[in-house]
Amino acid sequence: MPVMTEPVHTGEFLVSEGNNSISREKVVLAPNQTLLPGTVVYMDAASDQYLALDAAAADAFATAGGVLLDRVDTGDEPGEGVLIARLSEVDGTLLLWQDLSEEQINAGIEQLKPLNIFVRDGEPV
Repeated sequence: MPVMTEPVHTGEFLVSEGNNSISREKVVLAPNQTLLPGTVVYMDAASDQYLALDAAAADAFATAGGVLLDRVDTGDEPGEGVLIARLSEVDGTLLLWQDLSEEQINAGIEQLKPLNIFVRDGEPV
């Protein structure tokens, strides 16, 4: 029997968030991306659009700006998504970092702290 792997579901990475959607923000995502729930993103200042935080962006001093709530496929045009942008705890084991080194991931975790997004390893402390 083949082994099936279930993907991360919408918001599954959330441990806790603020009341009444205060943690969430509608954002514009750059074109030509397939992003999954839990993808750590940054905002491109030139376009005001969000992209997955990858090694090239991290090396260019991009700053983690939140965590994508749901899967979004953006085709040739920018797309809309919902970001966990503040006041939350997230399960670090379910976050998606696009080919970042351990050092870059640790820097990204630190960049989320001023947004009051705290990365936990599993259950909250």
